[in-house]
Amino acid sequence: MERNTENYSRIDRLREEQTLPREEMGALLSSMTKEEASYLYGKASEVRDQHYGKEVFLRGLIEFTNYCRNDCLYCGIRRSNQKAQRYRLTEEEILDCCDKGYLLGFRTFVLQGGEDLYFTDEKICAIVRKIRQKHPDCAVTLSIGERPRESYEAFFEAGAERYLLRHETINPTHYKMLHPQELTIENRVRCLKDLREIGFQVGCGMMVGSPYQTLDYLLDDLYFMREFQPHMIGIGPFIPHADTPFGDRTQGGLDDTLHLLAVIRLMNPRVLLPATTALGTIHPLGREMGIQAGANVVMPNLSPTGVRGKYMLYDGKICTGDEAAECRRCMELRMEKIGFHVATARGDSLVR
Repeated sequence: MERNTENYSRIDRLREEQTLPREEMGALLSSMTKEEASYLYGKASEVRDQHYGKEVFLRGLIEFTNYCRNDCLYCGIRRSNQKAQRYRLTEEEILDCCDKGYLLGFRTFVLQGGEDLYFTDEKICAIVRKIRQKHPDCAVTLSIGERPRESYEAFFEAGAERYLLRHETINPTHYKMLHPQELTIENRVRCLKDLREIGFQVGCGMMVGSPYQTLDYLLDDLYFMREFQPHMIGIGPFIPHADTPFGDRTQGGLDDTLHLLAVIRLMNPRVLLPATTALGTIHPLGREMGIQAGANVVMPNLSPTGVRGKYMLYDGKICTGDEAAECRRCMELRMEKIGFHVATARGDSLVR
């Protein structure tokens, strides 16, 4: 029986041209066989290897506050979740996480938290400056949500060089289905553009399989990211949290997430692309599969073990009880097993 060559041809053209007509992209994503998916992952891996080789970059994740002023319908640390056990790390605790991470070979620290206004611009800038003073060869990434442009300018001036702000879904109709009325995709995009203009390496990204998501909405995301040209793209499957309005929804699919990782790699060849913790949560080898589909970043957790179980954006999150050294060694072994090596470099994006 002769194989259908249409999707193979689409994948080859995507590899060469970094895009496809929207109708063809939709057809590819909605009709892929296992064999075609394997071919897609192979092409994505070729492109990743061409630019980054077999190096996987480590990002040391420090989840420093789970207070949040927002009430996003999918998120376990939303402000109206009364069951969340709230915490804030002190400046000393954050610096201690960085010190331990540095000794383990981490050269990027990601400070991630809810939109917690206790951490004023001044507090964030002071923390960033102290990290850079102690570890001048390291990059500091912030992932603390929407702020005014002048806040971002202050963070950049203090020494933060990267900023992660997932847009979650670029379609305004879909965005309103997932977020409270006071949040808009227009302001989210304003933030992303401000960050880029200021000089940050900027990361955006979306959930896969979120409630009400359609193929059209996903295509909107793919073409938005292709046009915006971020330095980093973080995607992961939607995973419900029991104490949210979406607690009974179906989680996003493994295959869909892997397909999209590979397509994103082909559309954005030089981007930094994480294999996320969420991917590892829905499948024991999810992160390895993500790397084999074109990703090249992993983010082990450096947060104190006492708070990891409290930073629950979704149910079932993995690695909440491991010490930082265990996470680091475990990740190294996992990557070596599939033919990759963990890089101790900062791992800056090649996107310019």
